[in-house]
Amino acid sequence: MNKLIRILFVLALAAMITENVMAQGTLSGANTITTAVPFLAITPDSRAGGMGDAGVGTTADVNSQHWNPAKYVFMESEMGVGLSYSPWLRNLVDDINLAYLTGYKRLDDVQAISASLRYFALGDIVFTSDQGEFMGQQSPNEFAIDFGYSRLLSDVFSGAVAVRYIRSDLTGGQLVNGVETSAGNSFAADVAFYYYNEFRAGRQDNIFAAGINIQNIGSKISYTEGEVKDFIPTNLKLGASYTMELDDYNSFSFAVEANKLLVPTPPVDSTSYGDGDVIYAGGINSDIGIIEGIFKSFGDAPGGLSEEFQEITWSLGVEYWYNKQFALRAGYFYEHENKGNRQFITAGAGLKMNVFALDFSYLLPTQRNHPLENTLRFTLAFDIDAFSNQR
Repeated sequence: MNKLIRILFVLALAAMITENVMAQGTLSGANTITTAVPFLAITPDSRAGGMGDAGVGTTADVNSQHWNPAKYVFMESEMGVGLSYSPWLRNLVDDINLAYLTGYKRLDDVQAISASLRYFALGDIVFTSDQGEFMGQQSPNEFAIDFGYSRLLSDVFSGAVAVRYIRSDLTGGQLVNGVETSAGNSFAADVAFYYYNEFRAGRQDNIFAAGINIQNIGSKISYTEGEVKDFIPTNLKLGASYTMELDDYNSFSFAVEANKLLVPTPPVDSTSYGDGDVIYAGGINSDIGIIEGIFKSFGDAPGGLSEEFQEITWSLGVEYWYNKQFALRAGYFYEHENKGNRQFITAGAGLKMNVFALDFSYLLPTQRNHPLENTLRFTLAFDIDAFSNQR
């Protein structure tokens, strides 16, 4: 396979916007937004993975760094770490994997710090010339390291910031179509807020929580010494959850979340199709600035307001806990057919002991032969505070 085609193929897979070829072949209005380093948008943990990728407004857990670091100040434990692993796109390839290591420490009653490492291994790629001559083998990989600080702003409201370093090495310095390439580097930041309110209703404890997180506000990334620069996946997450206790042993949580990429919609030409669908001229080229792109992303879709709403993905999730030790989860994720067509059902389970917790999730697309089919995620969390108290 030509090396450039192979690289583009891997990027398309990693972006999670690979479309079902049979389903999309009949669509006339597809205008998918793509970015560099799409691995930043992949759900890394099993809890959110079992709830339809909903996590910004759920109750706090060790993996809150990805979803909303402002949740850490509401953690009951003083310190914890978590490790997640997911074999990625196993229906297509057998050597792409995502690993996620995260941890937090509460400094006092109002402050917490957190950090995480995300590593995305894209398997092995054999580079060949246009004549098919062997030019080497590389193991492309991407990773991101981030640090967060969260603080209570009131009894029920908190805020957080996180800074992130991103490195993406896809070619190992190989020449691609005669152009010298290098690893891409970028710096980004998140700004998040979280609302958490416990109250009594029907003689039982209830919780309402909500969160907002603007992720990956940062510099564009280039693989060709700045000749071509691409947006990273700046994203707006907005969600809420409601938890109710049925009795001393049983509780349910319901979550909803909306997500929108804050990068320009690709420009297209005005085209009319036989079935009456029209794609309007518009969109914005990627040569504009980062902040300008964020603000214009709310009104740049060629199809107007209706297409802007198509760019929002939706997550619905439910979680059941028995005796705060055993959990069952389910969820649904929806992305419009013109914006990637990811639509899937999720399920998961969790076991929580005094010191550690183990979770897993399973993804089942609603389309046949989908690249994300049978995606599994595993998470192991360790409560350092509880372990210290046992000694």
